[in-house]
Amino acid sequence: MSRFRSYMQVALAEARAAAARGEVPVGAVIVAPSGRIVAQAGNRTRELTDPTAHAEMLAIRGACAALGQERLTGHDLYVTLEPCPMCAAAISAARIGRLYFGAADPKSGGVTVGARVFAHPQCHHVPEIYDGLAETESARLLRDFFAGRRGSGGQA
Repeated sequence: MSRFRSYMQVALAEARAAAARGEVPVGAVIVAPSGRIVAQAGNRTRELTDPTAHAEMLAIRGACAALGQERLTGHDLYVTLEPCPMCAAAISAARIGRLYFGAADPKSGGVTVGARVFAHPQCHHVPEIYDGLAETESARLLRDFFAGRRGSGGQA
């Protein structure tokens, strides 16, 4: 029996890097069944002027490109924030095996709140879901980022 190893610290590092770029601090990592990191990314919606450039989407695109395939069967995705409905649908389409996320997203979540994409009968693949990994640190990054934006009059 293999021992569980979390890659959430890598996702948190990507989230911190996103915040440093002025992006909403969300980070994601895709890990192969062997334990090798295949792709990692942080949000880049502003930098790329692309509303789909969420950390999860960029990590999925990167992993698929690196592996030369459109499915990531058996791979794990670690993300600091509960995926939105768009990202949850992409996770299903990519056939990700396990989803680990940090903070819940009561406003825009698509997994445990809101749309609950994986609960719909139209959802073709449902990953195993593990929430609350590094939840406190993930939530703190988001809270601090948005408090800073409100304090400086900036938009988030």
